[in-house]
Amino acid sequence: QVQLVESGGGLVQPGGSLRLSCTSTEVRFISYTTAWFRQAPGKEREIVAAAVRTSSNKYYADSVKGRFTISRDNAKNTVTLQMDNLKTDDTGIYYCGVVARGIVIRTPQEYRYWGQGTQVTVSS
Repeated sequence: QVQLVESGGGLVQPGGSLRLSCTSTEVRFISYTTAWFRQAPGKEREIVAAAVRTSSNKYYADSVKGRFTISRDNAKNTVTLQMDNLKTDDTGIYYCGVVARGIVIRTPQEYRYWGQGTQVTVSS
């Protein structure tokens, strides 16, 4: 069974930073477009950032531009989401997902594999 594993969530004050990681022993991230989504209570899952396979193309939601950075380490087979200047609206469960497409797909239904999610809480 293919598994993605997220880590790095936690509780942080507004203005703080967190670094999320997504790893897998079955999926080679360079072969997939990898995205971070988040889901707040009572809301739909929304895309936050994505890294297109085999390229340096990146996508960021308007709400996180300039604050979040997605990166892929091919040697470690890890996709990382660096989150700076966090806001209370960033609170939610963060999931990494992969899709076998060479473009950014914003709809979560298209993604083939998912992790279990990691909780991010931004609160004072």
